[in-house]
Amino acid sequence: MAVGDIIVPYCHAKLYKRIGKINMIKKIYASYDEQIIRVYQAFSNEIADEALKLGYLGNKFRLNRMTWIKPSFLWMMYRSGWATKEKQERVLAFDIKIEGFREMLQSVVLSNYDETIYGNCEIWKKMKEKSEVICQWDPDRNISLEPLDRRAIQLGIRGEMVYKYVNTWTVKITDITNTAYKIKYLYDIKRTDEIELPIEKEFSLSDKEKFILGIKER
Repeated sequence: MAVGDIIVPYCHAKLYKRIGKINMIKKIYASYDEQIIRVYQAFSNEIADEALKLGYLGNKFRLNRMTWIKPSFLWMMYRSGWATKEKQERVLAFDIKIEGFREMLQSVVLSNYDETIYGNCEIWKKMKEKSEVICQWDPDRNISLEPLDRRAIQLGIRGEMVYKYVNTWTVKITDITNTAYKIKYLYDIKRTDEIELPIEKEFSLSDKEKFILGIKER
């Protein structure tokens, strides 16, 4: 280490790397009604076939691992490469109970340190290690899968939250892989006027939920 070098604390290192994007708007856009909200996950054919047959994620899905759910359709398309990436060949839509989704939101620990929420880096790290819900905000995507100037949420769930998600909160599972293929095909041949994307609207959050999620009003 040279004289004059600045030592950046661990918790702030990622913050400095993100400083150019830190003010991007954070909002949850999703397809939902008063009772149900739709989230997306991508799986291998084996896991997807079993889930569709049973109506819930079966034994081929490992309950003891963290799994990530995404309300944004186009972010799911970006993540899965329009359902072409290895072990992400099938995109499933999970219609889950609103109360379950809100329970997850209210149990969140952010993936990145926020001093205004946690106050202390060590406290945040311990909370993150124990938390059953991790929230990560990533740039949302447009139809070209280019980043927008707002962030989309994805939730990593584990432990009891995964059990509830699979066995209590999931109402319906739909295979939307062919929908993804069709949209990508129409986009590639420049027939974009025929593309029908899922209707997503802003999900209303309480002040408490906004604070937990690190959403700061401008």
